Amino acid sequence: MKIALAGAGAFGEKHLDALKLIDDVEVISVVGRELDPTKAVAAKYGIGHACTDLAEALAQPGLDAVILATPTQMHAAQAIQCMEAGKHVEVEIPLCDNLEDGERVLALQEETGLVCMVGHTRRFNPSHQYVHDKIVAGEIAVQQMDVQTYFFRRKNINAKGEARSWTDHLLWHHAAHTVDLFAYQAGPIVSAHALQGPIHPTLGIAMDMSIQLKAESGAICTLSLSFNNDGPLGTFFRYICDNGTYIARYDDLVTGKEEPIDLTGVTVSNNGIELQDREFVSAIREGREPNSSVAKVMPCYRVLADLERQLQGDR
Repeated sequence: MKIALAGAGAFGEKHLDALKLIDDVEVISVVGRELDPTKAVAAKYGIGHACTDLAEALAQPGLDAVILATPTQMHAAQAIQCMEAGKHVEVEIPLCDNLEDGERVLALQEETGLVCMVGHTRRFNPSHQYVHDKIVAGEIAVQQMDVQTYFFRRKNINAKGEARSWTDHLLWHHAAHTVDLFAYQAGPIVSAHALQGPIHPTLGIAMDMSIQLKAESGAICTLSLSFNNDGPLGTFFRYICDNGTYIARYDDLVTGKEEPIDLTGVTVSNNGIELQDREFVSAIREGREPNSSVAKVMPCYRVLADLERQLQGDR
């Protein structure tokens, strides 16, 4: 399978590292904002083609699929561009930063029948898969999820500490992980509320946010998000269940008493990005809908749109 990667930044390299581990997959093109750094990434991974135009990559002979790790504001339009070119596409989270764009992506996927998958990595992390397997088996049911998403980003920089050309967003990006995961683990969301702190004077976004969710099952979720946190960084999930408590930190899982849980055998890898990319490749090869298809994650973006309307009224 021949794949192109658009977005040669910090997260794009995570995908390149993951794709190296998947049999019979070749990355044949890398697309970036500036040519010289993009060529450097291509050389690092032994990729023969580098460019700054997605259309040029889409025209590469034999190309089957594209992974988009580009700025949020480009995701929906580029996903549409890829499908219009007849290519399967995996677009990193978030699918969009407004609901209308997301619905357009879904409509085109349904029209073309191509695989269009969104990078909702929490569905794939071994820690969350372990909990999900127990839920499906009827061993536990979520009563409450308590989630903290904390970063220190008072300047517009990426995960590598480099200046970003775009602005990240607590609601449309970071909250999307938890809103989708909560519905995945506890059932459809029937109620959602949000509050936000002051708007940053230069970045133009809220730096702190609080979200409450309720699922059809009766389970609730409390999500705290911040770009102001000067301390441990990342997202931490506490599952309070009717039969046990679990704390997930990316690919690691402990009990409520901080006792490590052995995740050996839960999945073929302990790398959530690799597992996500494996699902994309497998869905294409098997001609099936992937976990985290655009159709499966669209309810998340409808909730985010409702929360945005609340927050705009709060301003």
